[in-house]
Amino acid sequence: MSRPLLIAIQFLTRFPIRLQGEISATDIGRSLLYYPLVGLLLGGILAAAAWALTDVPTMLGAALVLTLWAGLTGALHLDGLADTIDAWAGGRGDPERTLALLKDPCSGPQGVTGLVLVLLIKFAALVAILESGGYLPLLLAPFLGRSVLPLLFLTTPYVRQGGLGTALAAGIPRSLSKGMLLAVTLATILVGSYAGVLALASALITFHLLRRSMMERIGGATGDLAGALVEFTETTILTMMIVARGLAD
Repeated sequence: MSRPLLIAIQFLTRFPIRLQGEISATDIGRSLLYYPLVGLLLGGILAAAAWALTDVPTMLGAALVLTLWAGLTGALHLDGLADTIDAWAGGRGDPERTLALLKDPCSGPQGVTGLVLVLLIKFAALVAILESGGYLPLLLAPFLGRSVLPLLFLTTPYVRQGGLGTALAAGIPRSLSKGMLLAVTLATILVGSYAGVLALASALITFHLLRRSMMERIGGATGDLAGALVEFTETTILTMMIVARGLAD
C-alpha cells in the first residue's frame, strides 16, 4: 500500500496504522492526495453502519452512528472546531489574540456550545437519514469534507510554523492536487447527479466563507481551522441535502 495513503489514514482516522522508518516531508505532502479516498472510506463505513441499524429504534441508531463517526476520527476535527469557535469569539478581531486562543488546549463556553450545536445538527440529520434509508449524504459528507483540505492548503497560507500542517503546506504536489480535485468534482456530480451538485455547491460555499473569514482575521490557516472546516463542511452538506430532499417530497 502507498506510504502517503498510509500517512493519510494514520492522521485522519484511528485505524491502527504503524509506519516504520522516517516519514519524509514529500510523503506527508503527497498524503493530501489521498484525503478524499480516506473520506470515502469513512463514509462507506458510516453508511454500512446506518444500513445495519435499520431495525434499531431510530434515535438510538442515529446516536450509535454519530458515536462511530467521532470514534473513527478520534474527534480530531471536533477538537479543531471547538478551538476555532473559542478563538473567533474570544479573539475580538485581534489576530494575535486569536492565534493565542487557537493554541490554547482548553475549551471555553463558546467552544463547548458550538461543539454541542454541530453535533446536535449531525444527530438530527442522521435521524432523517435512518428514517428515509437514503445513505448518499453519509457518503458525500465525509468525502467532500476531506476533499476541501487539499484545496485549503493549495490556496491559503499556513500561518503557524512547525508541525504537520507546515509539512503539508510545503510538500503538497500542486499539479497532482489540482487534478485530484477535478476528479473529485466530476465523481461527485456523476455519482450524485442533482444531489451531488447540491453537496458540491454546499462544500464550496462553506469553503469560500470560512476561508474568507480566516484571511480577514489571521491572514491564513492553522490546523485547528482546517479541522473546523471539515466539520462545518460535513454539517452543511448533511443539512442542505436533507432539507432539499424534504422540499422535494
